[in-house]
Amino acid sequence: MHITLIIPAPFDTVSGGYEYDRRMVAGLRASGHRVEVLELPGSFPLTDARAVAAARAAWAGLAPDTHLVIDGLALPAFAPLGEAIAARARTAGLIHHATSLETGLADTDRIDLGGIERHLFQRLGRIIANSETTADSLSGEFGVPRERLAIVTPGTDPAPRSLGSGGPGCHVLSVGTLIPRKGHDVLLRALARLFDLDWRLTIAGSPAADPVHADGLAALAGELKITQHVTFAGETTGPGLEALWNSADLFALATHYEGYGMVVAEALRRGLPVAVTAGGAAGALVPVEGGVVCPPGDADGLSKALRRLIYSADLRRDMAQVAWEAGAALPSWETQSRLFAEALG
Repeated sequence: MHITLIIPAPFDTVSGGYEYDRRMVAGLRASGHRVEVLELPGSFPLTDARAVAAARAAWAGLAPDTHLVIDGLALPAFAPLGEAIAARARTAGLIHHATSLETGLADTDRIDLGGIERHLFQRLGRIIANSETTADSLSGEFGVPRERLAIVTPGTDPAPRSLGSGGPGCHVLSVGTLIPRKGHDVLLRALARLFDLDWRLTIAGSPAADPVHADGLAALAGELKITQHVTFAGETTGPGLEALWNSADLFALATHYEGYGMVVAEALRRGLPVAVTAGGAAGALVPVEGGVVCPPGDADGLSKALRRLIYSADLRRDMAQVAWEAGAALPSWETQSRLFAEALG
């Protein structure tokens, strides 16, 4: 099968959605499919003239026989091509979550993006969603017929079980880009209330997407008087990230919305108890007795849940075993890339 994936540049960006795309491309190629990746310059998802021009050029250059997959982040640039998309049978959208649901958008931008997405979702021949939650949103909020939806969740890699910090205290790890949607401010406020407990927090995530918000998080840690307990590790990959996973006692993510929650799945794969907010699909991954799930934005509820986990090493140990067993049952990337190809037909 000949497949063309269109995605905003650069393709090597460190984020959950891009990691999904990269792993699918690798898996499809390993299975013998011919996969081309077209990276669009410009601004996304709030597009500029450069992005729209790049989308038009990419569309004009498509081979007639290719199965086209447009990543949802790039999709708004194709707004002027809605009718052409409707007329082309082999065109699919890969939706991690609707971009109009992103936290931090101005109301006018949210409305504009929502209108563009609703228009284009109706014209795509196929939509691949990364979770049941995303599919439900596309169907319920955007009116996409269920028969045009396929669900292909991310895979997970085999990973060693986290050994933990060894004490004293509890090392809490959070992984996610420093943008409003990830709710790191909620997590900071939740932990700041636990002044009587011994904990330290490492947040691994790039500040590049929203430097103003990233600076605000550092300032918030200062206002809450927890700077000495918090490390902003920046964009962390490879051995550095592996070391953080291995030394963690607990994983926490106060996300407002996740299409799937790949980092939560990775935490489970490593046998870490998790404390998350039920933003989108993130809470659905957490097994009963393998972690705690609180409402999005609920710093008070999250603080109470974290208190129990940080205070009791025995509770963390019991939850870690449940998390480890749940993580072992998650599908592999090889399996999911085969399902992706089947979804394209």
